[in-house]
Amino acid sequence: MKSFALATATALACAVGTTALAPTLVAQGAPQVPGAKDPARVTAGTYSADPSHSLITFEVSHFGFNDYYGIFGDVAGTLVLDPANLDAAKVDVTIPVTNVTTASKGLTEHLLRAGKDGGKPDFFGPAPVAARFVSTAVKAEGMKAMITGDLTLNGVTKPVTFEAEFTGAGANPFNKKATVGFEAETEIKRSDFGVNYGIPFVSDEVELDISVAFEKQ
Repeated sequence: MKSFALATATALACAVGTTALAPTLVAQGAPQVPGAKDPARVTAGTYSADPSHSLITFEVSHFGFNDYYGIFGDVAGTLVLDPANLDAAKVDVTIPVTNVTTASKGLTEHLLRAGKDGGKPDFFGPAPVAARFVSTAVKAEGMKAMITGDLTLNGVTKPVTFEAEFTGAGANPFNKKATVGFEAETEIKRSDFGVNYGIPFVSDEVELDISVAFEKQ
């Protein structure tokens, strides 16, 4: 009986000791995300957008009841960046409009369908030219920057300013490339770009939100 009690006490002591050590062991072995919001990690050079992890969302008001969202994916482009001279940064991004998607199959098809009886499409049509943003000026302040440039959409070019924020930098664990991430937002009027269908029932004002990862080349 004493042997059983001693064995039980020893087992309990080991269990308690292991439990007490568990948080330490988990903490020591806890995985760390590769990116951090640390400007010191950013190095000068030319970066290319990672199309698999970059996207642009658009937001419009529907009938004044609520907001509706859609996504443009497969963003491509380049970023030329020097941490010692952020105001000299250059951005050139292309957005394939044909890759638009929404939560409604019918609406997505409407955005890309041809005009009726050979008329002008309601939105972009089945073979729209990709949209493009080319920066003309950058004004950086801390983790944020105002990026002004020319946005070409639906064959029309207009100046647009994005409010951008640095979101992280580090090495991609899969391809080992140095990567930097940014988010940016702006508001445009779609009528400025010849997309007039449904105004004002679908708002003229469109909010654009961008999340993009750039990999160093």
